[in-house]
Amino acid sequence: MGAGERDGICKRKLSPEEQNIKRKEFSLTVLRKRLLATGLAITFLFCLFLARFFYIQIVWKDELRYRALDQWTREIPVNAGRGNIYDVNGELLAGNAAAYSVYARANAVSDAESEARVLAEALSLSYLETLEKLGDKSRSEIAIARRVSKEQVRRISGAALDGVYYARDDRRYYPYGALASQVLGFTSYDGSGSTGVEQYYDRFLAGKRGGILYETDLVGVDLEGAVAAYVPAEDGLNVRLTVDYRIQSLAETVMEQALHEHDAKAVQAIVLNVKDFSVLAMVNLPSYDLNDIPRDDLARLNALSRNALVSDIYEPGSTFKIITAAANIEEHLRGNPNAYATNRIFSSARTRTVDGTTIRCWSDHANGKHAGQTLAEALNNSCNPCFVDIALALGKQTFYNYLAAFRFGRATGIDFSGEAIGMLLPESTLRDCDFARIGFGQTIAVTPLQLACASAAAVNGGYYYAPRLVAEIFSDDGSVVQTVRPTLVARTVGEETSRILSSMLEGVVRDGSGKKAYIEGYRVAGKTGTAQKYENGRIAPGKYVSSFVGYFPANDPQYLALVIVDEPQGAYYGSTVAAPCAKQLFEGMIGAFGIAPAEGGA
Repeated sequence: MGAGERDGICKRKLSPEEQNIKRKEFSLTVLRKRLLATGLAITFLFCLFLARFFYIQIVWKDELRYRALDQWTREIPVNAGRGNIYDVNGELLAGNAAAYSVYARANAVSDAESEARVLAEALSLSYLETLEKLGDKSRSEIAIARRVSKEQVRRISGAALDGVYYARDDRRYYPYGALASQVLGFTSYDGSGSTGVEQYYDRFLAGKRGGILYETDLVGVDLEGAVAAYVPAEDGLNVRLTVDYRIQSLAETVMEQALHEHDAKAVQAIVLNVKDFSVLAMVNLPSYDLNDIPRDDLARLNALSRNALVSDIYEPGSTFKIITAAANIEEHLRGNPNAYATNRIFSSARTRTVDGTTIRCWSDHANGKHAGQTLAEALNNSCNPCFVDIALALGKQTFYNYLAAFRFGRATGIDFSGEAIGMLLPESTLRDCDFARIGFGQTIAVTPLQLACASAAAVNGGYYYAPRLVAEIFSDDGSVVQTVRPTLVARTVGEETSRILSSMLEGVVRDGSGKKAYIEGYRVAGKTGTAQKYENGRIAPGKYVSSFVGYFPANDPQYLALVIVDEPQGAYYGSTVAAPCAKQLFEGMIGAFGIAPAEGGA
């Protein structure tokens, strides 16, 4: 049996003609494939060149035009005038002093040695360093000196130095030197805002730089008969603060005295408008002169320029009892049976023990002193165990709801960079002993600004506004570009709660621990605080933060001040260290603004 029969297939051998036809068909198929591949390759390359052409002509055209312009022109910068900063009354706090910067184009300098001598002598520069700059042809332009005086520029303008030119480059000037230095902030060498209001509102203050364009050859030499093109600069906008320089100056004088009198590590003070939380003054001492910034000592500069009122946190101590009392009164008015009524008597025991931790009153309760206190008396005497009772009675959830309403553990929203949010332990992880301490201002850390705002919101009817440093932004012709209006953030307590609480806090100043803030004829209210400091998780012996938060008039709060003295030596109670500072500050404001005594006296 044959192979074909075994496979069931009958195979026929192709004739020579058929084989030839097959070969031609195969060759044509290969040719068509090669032609297709070549066509696709050509099409791809064409599309690639077309895309590149499109990119150069459409997408890249502006940059190429700029490069071409840059090759054949040289620009003398025309710096924009930086906007001024004023206080709320229009008093200039940050402005500009005329100054100039001197530049050179090495390729256009004809006699480097001679010109270096003239520049070095006129601008009080090193001859060798100036000569090196004039000989540096790797850069089209180089700065010889920044912010030199008009007199210095006059010395070189008549020398007709080739390749040397100058441009207006004003120097930032602060008429009051160190006044509100941490609030205003300062600018960098290039004139942009580095800290404070100068930084936060830099987009408005900076303006837009212009220039004068000159046609040159490829090596940077001016073309004879070329016409200059002038692009005008757009000056920056002006900023009007809510800060009143009279209050700021007064507060700095008072706190400077406290700093030296108590040999303190640092002192701070903030004054708020209770009605809308506009900041009237912010004081951080020690300070520095904004016209003589210690740029060569960065550690010192960072320490002195830091606005601790916004950026640093501390345990507030007894001043925090304002918040605890407000929460308790509000809950009592809402019918919460756990809240203490204003006339309810606290236990006369001097201590409370929670989770094995004993919390003591500062007084020994001898001879029945502080026994059977009401809420008003507990505030007067600043007795810690009473506020432990309040916190535990209200419970974690209720009390934490109030802490959230008073914005603890979150930013206040002030228009200033670097605001801290404080430290508030999560409710879910809070031990009872820690929670008990929050009631009198321990185991919680706040910024001074947070405490001032929360206190204001507790006594102004319960309205919490975002604090603000800027009132408006306007142009040189007086047109207002932007108004920063008060922004209501939250409601904290009701009007009746504020009225009751304010009456109690007025009693603290009249009869209690805040007596040294009392002003005859004026209804001053407030609360003292004395907090121990911690280092490495332990109480630091002999180190305290003395504070007082007060306001007036008590029946219609207008001005609130928080005073902090950090690590006073000798006396350290807030009642003896901080409260007198607030009294001096309020008396100064009363005199400066001609505020009349309260009707019927205090």
